[in-house]
Amino acid sequence: MKYYIINLGCKVNAYEAKVMSDLLTNAGYLKGSIDDADIYIVNTCFVTNVAEHKSLQMIRRVLNKNHKLVIVCGCLSQMKEATVKDLGVDIILGNKDKTKIIDYINNYKQKISKIYDLSNVDFENMQLNNFDKTRAFVKIQDGCNNFCSYCIIPFTRGGLRSKKKEIVLKEITSLVAYGHKEIVLTGIHTGSYTDLNYDFADLLKDIVKIPNLKRLRISSIEITEINDRVLDVIANNDILVDHMHIPLQSGSDTILKLMNRKYDINYFLNKITQIRKIRPNISITTDVIVGFPHETTELFYETISNIKKINFAKLHIFPYSIREGTKASMMDEQVSETVKKERVKILLNLSKELEISYMQQFIGATLDFIPETYKDGYLFGHTGNYLSIKAKGDKKFINQLVKIKIDEIIYPFCLSTICQCIVDFK
Repeated sequence: MKYYIINLGCKVNAYEAKVMSDLLTNAGYLKGSIDDADIYIVNTCFVTNVAEHKSLQMIRRVLNKNHKLVIVCGCLSQMKEATVKDLGVDIILGNKDKTKIIDYINNYKQKISKIYDLSNVDFENMQLNNFDKTRAFVKIQDGCNNFCSYCIIPFTRGGLRSKKKEIVLKEITSLVAYGHKEIVLTGIHTGSYTDLNYDFADLLKDIVKIPNLKRLRISSIEITEINDRVLDVIANNDILVDHMHIPLQSGSDTILKLMNRKYDINYFLNKITQIRKIRPNISITTDVIVGFPHETTELFYETISNIKKINFAKLHIFPYSIREGTKASMMDEQVSETVKKERVKILLNLSKELEISYMQQFIGATLDFIPETYKDGYLFGHTGNYLSIKAKGDKKFINQLVKIKIDEIIYPFCLSTICQCIVDFK
């Protein structure tokens, strides 16, 4: 039988989809396509209205196929079980039991809906064991206790919980042994990782000691989680890459307070200054929400001013999306969709300027590069500071650490750096 997985949403969802794919492949199922599968799995997202709409759209699409089984899991089904059930889905799971996907399929006799209360559950251990990519994601943590006023994630993912340190280190060691050069640590609130008295800084210290690991990347981390011990690991280990994704969400203290974020702009700026003292060339990217309730024109331009002051390398921009059940959904002074769209455009243009400015400083520089794919005589991949690279070279360099000299920048379709020569092979 053939299966096809449609994944929507964050890197955690992507990791979990890959785990389910591994489990199905190892059990003898074959990978199909959207048009010829027997089993369809839709791993849904619910973080915004757009994500919810896309998830429902994909569920309806596969239900119209000539299928034997449709399974829906993830954040949408966790929050809207009845809605998914009304569509006629065969198996409904939330954000638990994804590792039991084979059992649910093999024992299927009638429609199943299994949604857990995630407020007090253990971490569901998952481990990848099929190795086909240069960069491997490892989920170390799930859930969130922050309850930002705009965010539905604490309800869709439950409370904080973490993978046991022994399992994390074993998984990464195995991935590296099978040839992965780069590991990306991911979670809903990655920097909150803890295993009894063993915290995120302890985990970083142990991971960088794993033989043959070339790069360690943190998918995203809150500014409040970058304490002195984490900074010490970053300062003293070049295996940790020159890239950090640190969500800002707003550059206005007024809006940050309404969002129930745990910092103000001065705290954020001071921490960024600390990071750049130890990593001067680091790429710091961020998330920004525009059109949050009470965001006036003045407060929006305060955000722009502070974004420029922080000097991010790139912005990920999201128009505020009302999520029923959150505190922000009940606030007055909601911003119109027209204004949100205008502000998104302004920030997209600013992001383009910031990207080009950051990348220009590397023209003529020699950087380490790990090619991930090959096409028509060119290697494609990323540097440690996450510059997207297109380099002339031989296919034999795939998944190897090589040095490249940066010649020029291509825009607008992607900020790809064309590298005309591979200088050295390690």
